Amino acid sequence: METESRTFKVIARIRSDFPTKFGIPRQSGLVKSLTAQIIFEPPFRNPDAVRGLEQFSHIWLLWEFSQAVREEWSPTVRPPRLGGNKRMGVFATRSPFRPNAIGLSAVKLEGIHMDASLGPVLEVTGADLMDHTPIFDIKPYLPFADSYPEALGGFAEPLRSYRLEVEFPEPWRSMVPPDRLEGLTEVLAQDPRPSYHHDPERQYGFSFCGMEVHFTVEENRLTVREIIPG
Repeated sequence: METESRTFKVIARIRSDFPTKFGIPRQSGLVKSLTAQIIFEPPFRNPDAVRGLEQFSHIWLLWEFSQAVREEWSPTVRPPRLGGNKRMGVFATRSPFRPNAIGLSAVKLEGIHMDASLGPVLEVTGADLMDHTPIFDIKPYLPFADSYPEALGGFAEPLRSYRLEVEFPEPWRSMVPPDRLEGLTEVLAQDPRPSYHHDPERQYGFSFCGMEVHFTVEENRLTVREIIPG
């Protein structure tokens, strides 16, 4: 049977501090101090399109896992937080490897400003998107309809409070811009490594805000080993 298909318009792209996938928080809202901007594509830079959006504190982003687009799909995936060796149904996870590589994130709308050439620019915090990720749609978050405090978290619930203790010594700490330090520290506390990696001697690295951040992890402590300016 032929699969029915649809075409989506890219309405905007995000500008974030993550040029690659490694290091990005696994869910939106986990690192609330991360800042980003949403830049509309030229056909959608009409101020009327965001009229009234400033009245909402949070918004939904519907976007594409642009680095995970593929023709084939699997009914099961290995969630990283389960150690990478336990399979779960793809529709029971938020894995990027899906029949349609679509992501959904709730982010805080900090403000909207008008740019002479870019039109309305949305300032957001708490995003989990790689730089230049294509966005298909933006919708207001409605707390009376979108929030379910009694909802069950399934197999992800035990991982909710997981975090590492971060040791961020000088001179590396002072090399991070002050307005990015809290966000980077929280990203590290969330443990960017694949969950099946446990080698305390292995040094990991990822790009953040034009810097290369290198670190090691031993038991529950992450230590920043080096910051390389871009």
